[in-house]
Amino acid sequence: MSAWLGAMSQIFSVGALLTALALLLVAAVFWIYDRFFQTRHAIRRNYPLIGRFRYFFEHLGEFFRQYFFAMDREELPFNRAQRAWVYRASKDLSTMVPFGSTKSMLDPGRIIFLNDPYPCLDKDEAPTMPFMIGPNARQPYVAHSLHNISGMSYGALSRVAVEALSSGAAMAGCWMNTGEGGLSEFHLKGGCDIVYQIGTARYGVRDLEGELSDEKLEQVAAHTQVKMFEIKLSQGAKPGKGGILPAAKVTPEIARIRGIPVGQPSVSPNRHPDVNSAGDLLDLIHRVREVTGKPTGIKMVVGRWEWLEDLFLEIHARGIDSAPDFITIDRGDGGTGAAPMALMDDVGLHLAEALPLVVDLLNGYGLRERIPTIASGKLITPNMVAWAICMGADFCVSARGYMFSLGCIQAMQCDKNTCPTGVTTHNPKLQRGLVPRDKARRVAEYNRHLIKEVEVIAHACGVEEPRQLVRRHAKMVTGSASSTALDRIWPPVPKGFYLEHGRRSELEMMAARDAHRPPLKP
Repeated sequence: MSAWLGAMSQIFSVGALLTALALLLVAAVFWIYDRFFQTRHAIRRNYPLIGRFRYFFEHLGEFFRQYFFAMDREELPFNRAQRAWVYRASKDLSTMVPFGSTKSMLDPGRIIFLNDPYPCLDKDEAPTMPFMIGPNARQPYVAHSLHNISGMSYGALSRVAVEALSSGAAMAGCWMNTGEGGLSEFHLKGGCDIVYQIGTARYGVRDLEGELSDEKLEQVAAHTQVKMFEIKLSQGAKPGKGGILPAAKVTPEIARIRGIPVGQPSVSPNRHPDVNSAGDLLDLIHRVREVTGKPTGIKMVVGRWEWLEDLFLEIHARGIDSAPDFITIDRGDGGTGAAPMALMDDVGLHLAEALPLVVDLLNGYGLRERIPTIASGKLITPNMVAWAICMGADFCVSARGYMFSLGCIQAMQCDKNTCPTGVTTHNPKLQRGLVPRDKARRVAEYNRHLIKEVEVIAHACGVEEPRQLVRRHAKMVTGSASSTALDRIWPPVPKGFYLEHGRRSELEMMAARDAHRPPLKP
């Protein structure tokens, strides 16, 4: 026995020595290469071998910050407190917190809901009511969920992620937006209601030349699960630029669904080439609605707002039936898609400004009741959804909230095909970790808890259901120890005011805003 142990000890010793020598050899090769051959990196040239650790630690830093260094409410784009709420809700765990809030009551931009001295009694509480969209379409859609899944394309998301979202949406009774990447069997597999998004490249509804095809539109609309069509003008991740799908993600299957070449990067045009005016946009909406028979709306990030007035005046000139059946407003600071930092950081209005602006324009032009408003952008927790409803949104949608419910850990690998949770990768080994059957239940639970807590906020404010919330039910912290009611920061515009008094000038627009209004904080 002792002889055997001695032999094994010698083998391990030799193995350890050989491993050490191999590591030293590799290190020597790297040192020589960095010092004498590579010329691109000054740090590695001046500090060979050791300089390589800078890039290694820089890469690891984005992962370690969220676990060891950042406080609960410090991180961007979503902090630990927000992610933790989604994780608990999606697992059907208690969302109660002990010992007081960790959220500063005095931070400028904070939204505070105003509880009523006589809140709604339990016996008077009402669930969020269904809402009809597109009453003038041949097949209107009655939407049952206040909160729904925003556009995420198959291709940007993995097969298993789309399948889990579809099944979870069916359980929750909410809709799922396809994103601009077309309709796959995985969207349909769960049996949920679907909003088909038509991007600037018209994926899935295009002919061989890339033009919009009536025949393809009819084929998509023939699916009874497809309830609405959304024409995307721009998105939060990259307003003014089309969608981007790296070549590694353009598999034969995705190429077939989208109608594009295999293995080549897919970059959408930065706008719809045939839409150059309000009239062109209404023509496109009319065409899609007539061919499909289903409600058709638009999605955009708001920047310049004058074109909306042109659109609303053109609607009145043609007749109110020509209006889009809904408008989705995205915020201009990014989303699930990867994009140039210049666009993601600095182009497009924040939802805190864009949402009330569009709602007031709709009301001022007498179109508020005809065109429902859908708010999109970081609305993943009850307080943010309740705020959007106060500001005039009829529905809210989220992409990243539902990604978190699938298990996303904000690893920031969405564009690299290396997502460790299987949500945004087509690597089968990584997809294996995401089991659609289990994750679907988490999607449904997240939706249920979110809406339930929005209803709790509404009841505390003294109304029976969330859509009765208005701007007077909340205030924004505007100073170190003061807050301002939302209906003072954004005074509601009377119905038809702009039709009667004419278009408002830039000076009037600026006067309607609080010049010192701080940015909205979730």
